[in-house]
Amino acid sequence: MSDKGNPHHRVLTRRGAIVAALLRFEAIAVASLAVYLTFKSMTSHPQAPIALLMEILFALLGGLGLLGAAHGFARARNYGRAPAVMANLIALGVSTFQFQAHLWYLALPIAVIALVTAGLALSITPK
Repeated sequence: MSDKGNPHHRVLTRRGAIVAALLRFEAIAVASLAVYLTFKSMTSHPQAPIALLMEILFALLGGLGLLGAAHGFARARNYGRAPAVMANLIALGVSTFQFQAHLWYLALPIAVIALVTAGLALSITPK
C-alpha cells in the first residue's frame, strides 16, 4: 500500500528535499574549506603540517558525510538523520565561537542554516 497520495507524505517529502538541499550546500561549503586550506598551505609555510593535513582530511570526510546524509534525505531514508543533526549541532558550536570573535557576518548565516537544517531534520520522523 502506497501513501504517496497522502498530504502528510508530500509534506515530509518536501521537508526531506529541503534538508537534502541544505545538506548539499553545507557539504560544498565544507569541501570548499578543504580546497582553500590545501591551496593556502601551498602558498605559506604551515607550522604544523600534519595538523593541517588532518584538518583537510577531516573537512573532506565531513563533506562526504554531509553528502551521504543528503542522499538519505533525498531518498526518504532515515540513515542521514543522526549525522545531519550532529553535524549541525557542531556547526552551532562553531557559530558561537564566531559570535565571540565578533564575526557576525560569519556567525549569523552559520547559525541560521544549522538551526533550520537541524530543526527540519528532527521534524521528519520515521514511521
